[in-house]
Amino acid sequence: MDPGLQPVGPITGSQRILSLDVLRGVAVLGILIMNIQGFAMIMAAYMNPTAYGDLEGVNWWVWYFGHLLADMKFITIFSMLFGAGLVIMTSRREAAGQGSAGAYYRRMGWLLLFGVLHAHLLWYGDILYSYAMCGFVLYLFRKAPPWLLIGLGVAVASVAWLLGVFFGISLANGWVPVEAVAADWAPPPEVFEKEIAAYRGSWLDQMRPRIKAALFLETFIFAIGIAWRVGGMMLIGMALGKLGVFTAARSRRFYWGLVAVAALIGLPTIMYGVHRNVEAGWSLKYSFFFGPQFNYWGSMLVALGWVGVVMLVCKSDSLRPFTRPFAAVGRMALTNYLMQTVLCTFIFYGHGLGQFGMFERWQQGLVVVVIWVLQLVVSPIWLRHFRFGPAEWLWRSLTYMELQPMRRS
Repeated sequence: MDPGLQPVGPITGSQRILSLDVLRGVAVLGILIMNIQGFAMIMAAYMNPTAYGDLEGVNWWVWYFGHLLADMKFITIFSMLFGAGLVIMTSRREAAGQGSAGAYYRRMGWLLLFGVLHAHLLWYGDILYSYAMCGFVLYLFRKAPPWLLIGLGVAVASVAWLLGVFFGISLANGWVPVEAVAADWAPPPEVFEKEIAAYRGSWLDQMRPRIKAALFLETFIFAIGIAWRVGGMMLIGMALGKLGVFTAARSRRFYWGLVAVAALIGLPTIMYGVHRNVEAGWSLKYSFFFGPQFNYWGSMLVALGWVGVVMLVCKSDSLRPFTRPFAAVGRMALTNYLMQTVLCTFIFYGHGLGQFGMFERWQQGLVVVVIWVLQLVVSPIWLRHFRFGPAEWLWRSLTYMELQPMRRS
């Protein structure tokens, strides 16, 4: 390395891009709309809303609008931003004449450890593990042109869709016995009562079902679904980052186009998918594998619609002041993501208030709003005094093998 070059460390406040932070903040807040179901209810209720609890009246509408506007949408945005961040980090170091592989793979290695600890010690629904696993591979594509990244992203994401269709055909034709998946879709009372008792119990009582669920998600579900979806969205995010989509660099007409596609194609597709599920009575043979396919593709378009909305707000001088709290949440995305787990497991699990399985969907929505307000208030206050969130500081210090300055001057 040229002795005149200074090591490139984490991005500082003056180097940050406001629109990226705002979008990341919206995404990390938005994913709680769906994650709250995993914190508050049995695992099957996330896939099958009829598996547990009341789904009438206001509970139906809370689920419906959550499915329409949030399910797979904000995690898609988060995944795309992860891909864009990969490009930003590596290109910045390489532009300074330094190699990026060492720092990048240390970053992914520590994220993998964080994800495993998060999933096995706190909550099985972790996404950090999947991001790290996909990130190990996607580094190889960091210099690919946008058109190739988009093509690869769609192709990779299609693998999970094709597997879902294959498993659906297999189930419908009896190639896969119904008994093999029935308990995952609609567990009998004695099964979900055992899950409820475990999560209302002590932290040690929770370990067995949590580790079992975490391992299942990290292996089989990752291999047939998560890896392809997340990896595909990261590739597309790398392309969109290179095209300036996340930095509000495109025209207002472009972003309005994203909103229009979401409203005219994405949302109707998802609504039709819900209609088909209701018409089928949420039956195992249809709704387990075939039912989610409409949202699988529609959610990508709605996610881009959310990107369009956020970028239009960021391009508006009059609305820009309202984005600052969301930007602060985004700058502390890892901390806020983990804090959502800490807060929700305290509310719902037995080592805290023990409310697992007791909140209806509309009540879960109130918890989401309270946590949103808390994080939108606390994040800006924290960043007035500190450069990073606690988790970001630890991650950066481990990545660059040097304690990062924490307090502001």
